[in-house]
Amino acid sequence: MRLQQSPASRRPASARERIDRTAYQLFSRHGIRAIGVDTLAARAGVAKMTLYRHYPSKDALALAFLRRREELWTRAWLQHEVERRARTPRARLLAVFDTFDQWFRRPEYEGCALAKALLEHGKRGHPVREAAVGHIETIRAFIAELARAAAVRDPDEFARQWQMLMMGCILAAYAGDVRAAKRGKKVAATLLAQEEGKT
Repeated sequence: MRLQQSPASRRPASARERIDRTAYQLFSRHGIRAIGVDTLAARAGVAKMTLYRHYPSKDALALAFLRRREELWTRAWLQHEVERRARTPRARLLAVFDTFDQWFRRPEYEGCALAKALLEHGKRGHPVREAAVGHIETIRAFIAELARAAAVRDPDEFARQWQMLMMGCILAAYAGDVRAAKRGKKVAATLLAQEEGKT
């Protein structure tokens, strides 16, 4: 997802802002491991020592990127879009897939930055891996909150199933299936219907 700049801001971006923006764009699209510090500094238009003054290690920059991803992707985009598109909790759950459908069709669709971070940092206990897991849990908590409001019997278990479906759709779209969200929504509707049958 492209990082939006505020049109109201007319002052030149500071070195840190340029580093943050560049890291967000490059890490989102290519993953963290694929982008070296030299490339980041050059694309941000800063000296390597300037980058290290703001972020003493690449891992520190990666952690800042993941925090920003949660702020911009999870909260400012996904949650906002879901709430904008639907009014009831049940409809908002399904609206996740309508939101994804729009995302998947963008020319700059980049896939899931959190999944990429997990795959790149496979060692348990690595701070980047742990941060990615934490941000995935934030998304699941949002789904569980919607499920609770929709009177699902076991919101936490339901949220895990729902998130697995979400992540599968993201991967399928990354592999080229632009209709992945529409297919996922059909499965999601079945899950919801099963919940309604239990009440």
